Amino acid sequence: MCGRYAAAKDPATLAAEFDALDVMGDGAPDLDYNVAPTKSVVAVVQRHPRAEDGTVDRGSTERTLRVMRWGLVPSWAKTASGGAKMINARSESAAEKPAFKKSLAERRCILPADGWFEWRRDKTAKQPFYTTTRDGSSLAMAGLWTTWRDKADPAAPVLITCAVLTTDAIGPLADIHDRMPLLLGRDAWTSWLDPDSSDVAELLAPPALAVVDALEIRPVSQSVNSVRNNGPGLLDAVTPAVDLDAAEPDLFDRRT
Repeated sequence: MCGRYAAAKDPATLAAEFDALDVMGDGAPDLDYNVAPTKSVVAVVQRHPRAEDGTVDRGSTERTLRVMRWGLVPSWAKTASGGAKMINARSESAAEKPAFKKSLAERRCILPADGWFEWRRDKTAKQPFYTTTRDGSSLAMAGLWTTWRDKADPAAPVLITCAVLTTDAIGPLADIHDRMPLLLGRDAWTSWLDPDSSDVAELLAPPALAVVDALEIRPVSQSVNSVRNNGPGLLDAVTPAVDLDAAEPDLFDRRT
């Protein structure tokens, strides 16, 4: 997964779809058809609520919509500048990576998306493709989140950042790129978000082929290549700019 997706549903729609409370208030991100690294995004989390005095209620949990910045900044990082390079985490190795292992155990989230973009190249050009659901429902991308505090400026607000977990691409998606977001079926949401469970190994496997069969993959305009471009037209199908018979999957970033 290279690092662009669409998130164009309003908070009320997302709250209903994910059975969550919208606590974003005026800080909710604008509808975005070209989400890029370091942008603010909506995340679904489930945590134990706190009383006004800070006491944690361990007997209940609350699922909410929160605002995070895409690009995880580990709590131990000296600066927040490296977040743009950590937008994705490999599901196969996240449990061993210092930047991700604590979040995988304690701070998991869902990043709702209308769909994501990926690029396939031939010898002369790169063709973007957009993958989305056929029925218009949101994709639930498995994510990790954490908090970061600027030790040089204790008065600065806490930065909350996130990363998308990726896995091996399957089915026709593998013809475009070797990686894809780790997609969670509705039956996995509760287990994935459970703040009291750290055992999610079985949820880290690539999705079943039936999940991909329910997706639509279409070539879209190269306008999406620029983060300055936005709007629903970026999702429209176009005639491919590359020779798909000669094109190869875009493997330029195997880290994600």
